[in-house]
Amino acid sequence: MKAITKLADEQENLSGSKKFRDKRFALFLKLFKSVPIPLKILDVGGRQKTWERQDFCQDNPEMLTITILNVEEVEVNYHNIKSVIGDARNMQQFADDEFDIVFSNSVIEHVGNYKEQYRMAQEVQRVGKRYFLPTPNRYFPIEPHFLFPCFQFLPLWLKMLLVRNFTLGWRQKTTDKEEARKLVKSVRLLTKKELREFFPNALIYEEKLLFFTKSFIVYEGWILDV
Repeated sequence: MKAITKLADEQENLSGSKKFRDKRFALFLKLFKSVPIPLKILDVGGRQKTWERQDFCQDNPEMLTITILNVEEVEVNYHNIKSVIGDARNMQQFADDEFDIVFSNSVIEHVGNYKEQYRMAQEVQRVGKRYFLPTPNRYFPIEPHFLFPCFQFLPLWLKMLLVRNFTLGWRQKTTDKEEARKLVKSVRLLTKKELREFFPNALIYEEKLLFFTKSFIVYEGWILDV
């Protein structure tokens, strides 16, 4: 299990996940270059390190500002980045089309059930002129958070049994029944069909691993196509 976790760790230079992350951001940069500056980016559920890796952090907020929204404040230390507390399902503090770009990397699968995910999708489309939203594919055979084959298709009781007895992927073992329930219900992976329902005008790019679609990137509003 440790070997699998290492392969899936984006911090590992030779990991498959890092290669996917780098390729994913390369697609974002290709689209980003078509947008005139100055511009405003909203990162829903992100961290400063994402932008540090790509040299987006600077002391010139007149050209580029990045607002990072999370359920709790995160550390930022650049003039053009600020952290705000909010709910991706109800970003009432922002006006319609307030941001040139909404970026949200693998967050929508964590906000709740179908209805709550739909609310987040509506908010992303409301506050952003364009968006870039990657999320794992429900039908990929290895669940990406627990790193367990077909974990997403198991019944709730079996998922709870597994996490109460084993550390799975990024999720530490918990013997508490309610904590286990909360843990396994913290992820709801989406299908391509659901993403089309949430984002009817978007294009969907499929990230491939061998013959499987590992993840989707949902995007809309860009001049270029990836």
